Amino acid sequence: MNSSAPSADYLRQAPAVTERFQRLKERPVVLEIDRLGRQFAGKNGPVVALKNISLKIHRRELVCVIGPSGCGKSTLIRIIAGLDAPTGGRMLVDGKESRGPSPERGMVFQGYTLFPWLTVKQNVMFGLEMGGMSQNAAEGKSLEWLKLVGLTQFEESYPAQLSGGMKQRVAIARALAPNPRVLLMDEPFGALDAQTRAQMQAHLLEIWRNVDVTILFITHDLDEAIYLADRILVLKAHPGEVQEVIEVSVPRPRRADQFNSPEFLATKRRLEELIHPRIDVAVEKLPIVRLTPVGDDVE
Repeated sequence: MNSSAPSADYLRQAPAVTERFQRLKERPVVLEIDRLGRQFAGKNGPVVALKNISLKIHRRELVCVIGPSGCGKSTLIRIIAGLDAPTGGRMLVDGKESRGPSPERGMVFQGYTLFPWLTVKQNVMFGLEMGGMSQNAAEGKSLEWLKLVGLTQFEESYPAQLSGGMKQRVAIARALAPNPRVLLMDEPFGALDAQTRAQMQAHLLEIWRNVDVTILFITHDLDEAIYLADRILVLKAHPGEVQEVIEVSVPRPRRADQFNSPEFLATKRRLEELIHPRIDVAVEKLPIVRLTPVGDDVE
């Protein structure tokens, strides 16, 4: 695609994509964020981290949140998880206002947060038993989830014996085992190498296709957001506000070869315009001291 094409190309949708979004919008709203705000005390007065964040997320939708450093992405997901409290607005799950942690919202962090003294199977069982499920029932359900994430053969292994990607698959299985309505993911693949990260993105999409769950996914990676999301919530910083909500025009099912498709590239250009706007700055010419012989050039 010609790099000079207008960024408005990201709004163009194939008929099948438009039809899919129409069907998606007819689904029930599972998570509603209504004028959510968060202030912190600062030396010179209140610091506004989030301001009037509003968004409705439909059943089985996958929404990514992206924005520059300091836009409040992690603050937002912590509030939704019940790990922090808003100073304004509210959050609703299935139409009911919700505050504080709840089994209806599962959480996957960037760190693996597995219990190192428990086996893979026991890690997945933990939340189920804490919720009152019997040991036998929890073990059976744990094995079902480990099969879904492709780790049945590692059920008796300990976290230290697993790779980073495998640990995150265990963390995802543990978060999904109690059947939450919403799965919250805070840059879960940020610590992985590029190859493992790509594998985990594909794993997540496959899991999502087979599980009745709505996903809110925080990332700083533009490619990852476009590859995974139905819609992308773009925040701006200082304070964190909604800048735009983008319907991703890349057709599903997603594939790695779509990274070079016109729809993908147009959406990425738009995200770059929003998050990394071009600023013309006069660059001061620095004095250069030659440390190599004259004529020994590299250009």
